Formats: sequence, C-alpha cells, structure tokens
Amino acid sequence: MFQMAKEAWDAYVKYAWGANELRPMTKAPHQPEILGAAHLGATIIDGMDTLYIMGLREEFRLARKYVADELNFNQHSVVSVFEYTIRYLGGLLSSYTFTLDRVFLDQAVRLADRLLPAFNTSTGIPYSLVNLYNGFSKQFAWSIERCSILSELGTMQMEFTYLSELTGDAKYAKVVNVIRNFLSRISRPNGLFYNYLNPRTGSWCGTSAGLSALGDSFYEYLLKEWIRTDGADTEGRKLYDEGIQALFNHGVFKTSDEKHLYLGSYQHGTVSSVMDHLACFAGGMLALGSSGLNDVWFVRGVNITETCRLSYENTATHLGPESFEFGENIEAIPIRKTHKSYLLRPETVESYFYLWRFTKNPIYRQWAWDVVKALRSHSNTSTGYSGLVNVNALEKNWDDVQQSFFIAETLKYLYLIFSEDTLLPLDRWVFNSEGHPFPVHNRVILGDTKWPKQHSSSEPPKPIPPPINS
Repeated sequence: MFQMAKEAWDAYVKYAWGANELRPMTKAPHQPEILGAAHLGATIIDGMDTLYIMGLREEFRLARKYVADELNFNQHSVVSVFEYTIRYLGGLLSSYTFTLDRVFLDQAVRLADRLLPAFNTSTGIPYSLVNLYNGFSKQFAWSIERCSILSELGTMQMEFTYLSELTGDAKYAKVVNVIRNFLSRISRPNGLFYNYLNPRTGSWCGTSAGLSALGDSFYEYLLKEWIRTDGADTEGRKLYDEGIQALFNHGVFKTSDEKHLYLGSYQHGTVSSVMDHLACFAGGMLALGSSGLNDVWFVRGVNITETCRLSYENTATHLGPESFEFGENIEAIPIRKTHKSYLLRPETVESYFYLWRFTKNPIYRQWAWDVVKALRSHSNTSTGYSGLVNVNALEKNWDDVQQSFFIAETLKYLYLIFSEDTLLPLDRWVFNSEGHPFPVHNRVILGDTKWPKQHSSSEPPKPIPPPINS
C-alpha cells in the first residue's frame, strides 16, 4: 500500500499537479463537477494525511508547500458544501492535528468562511452548493423539490465543531448545532429520518430512507461525534440508536434467499433488493457503535461486511460493483450496466479495517490483501490508478479517473489493516467520512513531537507479512 500510494501520488504530481484529480490514462487533470471548475488540489488536500501517516515525508512537504503557496479559495467556483467539508476541511484539520502547523488551520478557516453562506436559510439547513467567490448558494438541479440531502446536511458536525474548538470561534459550531437542534425536534414519521429536507420550510421531502448515498453518513456522524466528544454528545448517540433501529424496524436490513444480510433502500413503504457499495461502510459503523463482539449490532455489522465481500468475490476482477442485487438465484450480483462500475471506493475495506481491529480475525487481512492484489492487477495503469467501467470485464476497461479518495481512504484503510494498532488506536482517534483522523477529546497530545514517529520515503515501514494465501 505504501508503494501504491507513492505510485498514485507521483502520477498525480507529474500529470495533474494542482488540479482536483488525475486522469491516469490520458495523463491529464480531471475536474469533477461536485468539486468545481477551479483547480484546488483535491487530491493534495484529501491525501496529505495519508502521506503523513505512511511517513512519506518529502511528499508531505510538497503538499504542505502547495497549501502554503498556491491554495486559494477565492475562486468563482461552484462546489459541493458537503464534499468540501469532508475532503478539504477534514484533510486540513487532520494535517493540522498531526503537525500543529498553522498553515493548515489558517486555510481551514478561510475555506469554512466561504462555506458559511450556504447556511443562510430560514431554517439553518444549508443548501448543497455554494460559489466560493460570492457565496451564492443553490441546490442540485436533480434533488427532489430542490431539497437538501440528509447525508450532506448531517455530515458537517465533526469538522465545524472541531474547527471552533481549535480556533476559539464559536460561529462554526453554531451553524451545525442549529442543524442538530432542528433534527432533534423535527417530527419523524414512524421514527424515520427521510433523505430530503426542505431548507425553506423545514419539512421532509419524499419518503425515502436508508444507509445508501442519500442517508449514509448522517448516521455515521451522529455516532462519531459522540465518540469524538468522548461520550459527551449524548444526544448524537440517542439519535443514532433511534435512527438505526427505525431503519431496522422498516425492513432496510434484509436477508436474502441464501441468508446473506444486506441493506436495501426504503421508499413509499417498500424496500428495494439492491445494495449500494456506499452502504458497505455500515458494517464497520455498526461494529464501532456496538457494545462488544456479542452485541446483536456487531453481529449484523459482521454479516453485512461478509455480504460486501461476496459482491467482490462474485466479479471477474474481484473488485466490488457500484451496486448489487438479490433475488431468485441472484446473490450480490450487479445486473444493470450502471451497477457494474468500480470507482476505487473505500467502504468495504473500511469495514475490514474496523472488524480487523475489533476481532483480530485474520480473514479480514486476507480479504484486504485480495483487494490489494485486484487493484494491482486491474486498476494499475502504470501512470496512476483508475476505476473500472465493468468489474466483470477482464480486458482493460478503465474509467480514466483516479479519485481523490483513493489515496485519502482506500489506501489509508488498507495500510492501517496491516499496521500495528498503536497507529491511530480507535480509543483515541475517530475518522471522518473521508477517512481523516480527528482526536478524541482529552486522549491525544496534538503535534508530531509525540506521534507518529516518522521515517523517510526512502525507508518504507517494515511491512507485516501478507496472508499465507497470497
């Protein structure tokens, strides 16, 4: 994973420096719409704490120089508030936490100030998009009734609250506390948090719910803010427990004909038989939120992760599809064309990471190593790593995008699975939705004089041997 991170980083530096992402096949920049038209180094900001954790010192210094000398958020660029929170704010805050280098915190403040106009609504529920230059905010054209998305509006608490704690400026925590207070009071039909919320009226839009793209990280942050505050955020924990139980009560946790537990999506009283790769994070989340290995929620987390592993095992490349279906003689299989892609996503290996840490069952290292081998075989272009158009096609069918979260999350979690538990122990650190580590209150001394012990990029860490069946 160390070498893979170097390969992915070096290709980005060579062919797309300063752009948001790399097109490895065409050796050119990639600018996804959600990150805006401006070249703002998403791969740099998102990936630099992974470089730091791996001890890639020269690469981290280059990233730091970009943040200090080139990064400028004063751009006519319409961006996703959610993505800039989890990728940029998260990356800047974790790098500051590791180094106490003010350049990271100062840039985090500059960015947060440019995101704040999105929260200027009658309810405090933010719009999804904001122009970084003039603050003009709006919704995605495709969102139901131009409503805000639960997984976005609920996935800012950690970053904005932590920023207030670091700066002493309460305005950042204030805007996310307004959201939390609103969600704690709103009427929930049958206990469900629906996926869309109207920022003007404060009413729900539609009746869909679940742990896929539109809901996922909302539940994650209720739990993780409780963890980050060392249990002080009891309201977050209560809402998490109630929300997950409501999803269970409404059949979102489904069992297939072959007794595989999976997560469908609830809409209009029915639950689909399709699970998204994005929902594979839930295995780790449920384990993290459980009381121990015998807790029913821990067992459900294990079972969901086994189902996600099956979705990888069922493909020709052994990389997981974007979505997979269940039905008569169908078990975790991608059927539709749009379901067959692989976007270098981290959610499955994220769950492997948590379950390895909690159980020490070597099967999770074996499964992680299988992912490493599949990535090397099918996503390595020699000029970076690419997603796949079709996970069942063995011939090269790259989508020509090296996502910023590949270094930030996928490679980070794979690296941590084969590292000692003393590297980012889970009783002291909690990861945001983009894999950026934040310290648990009163459990970490900030700065790199205490942690971690660095090594040069020419001296990679001594690897833990891969599983026997490699």
